[in-house]
Amino acid sequence: MVKTVECPHCGRPVPWTPDSRWRPFCSERCRLIDLGDWLEERHRLPADDSETPGEDAPDSTQAPVRH
Repeated sequence: MVKTVECPHCGRPVPWTPDSRWRPFCSERCRLIDLGDWLEERHRLPADDSETPGEDAPDSTQAPVRH
């Protein structure tokens, strides 16, 4: 039995095999549309608000460690 996934763009079934050239997309068209959406920032990964920017940065008042 061949595993089938849905195309992330149009929802068509896509067989998960090496012969499926554009997987997980059904076609190059759907792949390029999705890429364009990422480039236009229509897709975004959620930010992790639990950390503040620079929290792991060393204190600038400390002398650098030399080895």
